[in-house]
Amino acid sequence: MTLPAAAQSAPDVIHGLAGLPFAKGHGTGNDFVLVADPAGDRHLAEAEAAALCDRHQGIGADGLIRAIRSRELPEGISVLAEEPEAEWFMDYRNADGSLSEMCGNGVRVFVAFLLDQGLVELAPGEVLPIGTRAGVKRVERRSDGFAVDMGPWEFIDPQRAAADASDATVTAVGLDVARPALSVSMGNPHTVVALAEPSELAGLGLHTAPAVDPVPPHGTNVEFVVPSEPLVADGVGSVTMRVHERGVGETQSCGTGACAAAVAIRYWAGAGAPDRWDVVVPGGRVGVAFIPGADGREHVELSGPAVIVAHGTLG
Repeated sequence: MTLPAAAQSAPDVIHGLAGLPFAKGHGTGNDFVLVADPAGDRHLAEAEAAALCDRHQGIGADGLIRAIRSRELPEGISVLAEEPEAEWFMDYRNADGSLSEMCGNGVRVFVAFLLDQGLVELAPGEVLPIGTRAGVKRVERRSDGFAVDMGPWEFIDPQRAAADASDATVTAVGLDVARPALSVSMGNPHTVVALAEPSELAGLGLHTAPAVDPVPPHGTNVEFVVPSEPLVADGVGSVTMRVHERGVGETQSCGTGACAAAVAIRYWAGAGAPDRWDVVVPGGRVGVAFIPGADGREHVELSGPAVIVAHGTLG
């Protein structure tokens, strides 16, 4: 008798994927298993994605990215209606196998993977539109990595944010009391907490998911942020961040989380706060910039490295 995938162990599930080529990549330590499936021949189910991302019995990663042509997915067809040049779609799953709208580090690694596989050509300074479940993201290749127009940001509860400068409280292991927080959408949900001291940040126990009240409708990622002293130097703001990602746990970096952290700290800093930010995460450093969008709204640009570190075939 064959057990359903959900009842099988990670090794059993992976055994059923024997012969599947893959790559491993990361952006500031946020790591991914990547699979090329241009024609949509290899659907990877939730249990298969979770098994591949298992750090003890699988390859190990914060998420799984499948490179598929947009025309092969219903979500991708919708993207093509918006942007006919968005040939490639980033089909992304969290480490637990759940679908996710967007990953800022992941989309940079995705483009590095497309280049690595010879699926696209992109010279420094050129821009490639990519389909995601959060819409089209335009990725520019730079000499030191990639920059992504992450689109417009918005508060999840704009009325409460405007009235109180916070819209939730967060409780976490290592914090003595619940802290005020601000929830920001970057196409996926984030809740940002400002801490006063680096020691508070270091003392967090993010092996346990923080409790957010009220939690956004589809769950949330939670960022804990310590502003630098001074906050701004040479016109650039700087913060240090740790993050607990929904469906994953603590990660070395979160691109959309870095954007959300910059949005919240800039909002709290008030008038005169800069439009450029450095966000230091356990896996490195990313840049965040606020730029005018073609739609007349303020967009957020995320920049940083992306590295493909290994290739393999499942045995």
